[in-house]
Amino acid sequence: MTLIESLLESTIEYGKTSAELIKLKALRKTSEIGSSALSHLMVIVVVIFFILFISLGFAYWIGILLENLFYGFFIVGAFYGFTGLLVHFVLHKWMKRKFSDFIVKQLFK
Repeated sequence: MTLIESLLESTIEYGKTSAELIKLKALRKTSEIGSSALSHLMVIVVVIFFILFISLGFAYWIGILLENLFYGFFIVGAFYGFTGLLVHFVLHKWMKRKFSDFIVKQLFK
């Protein structure tokens, strides 16, 4: 085996090793982002259920106070509608930026 063949073989082996290292680093980052997203998703689901049941109880309570259950649910629904519009028109860009920053931070961590 000549020196050039040995150098060529080492270069090919280095390329294969580098490609494998890149694959493993990408897999690690993907798994870190996925596990982080999953843990955040689980917390969000718990918070959503908490808010749901608190809202149902609050709507029922307002309905009893107003002597008409429909009014309580309409008032709570209107509150969430107003809050949704407020979030969409006022906080949408801020939330989008925060989410993008979170993803970039996870990628370059």
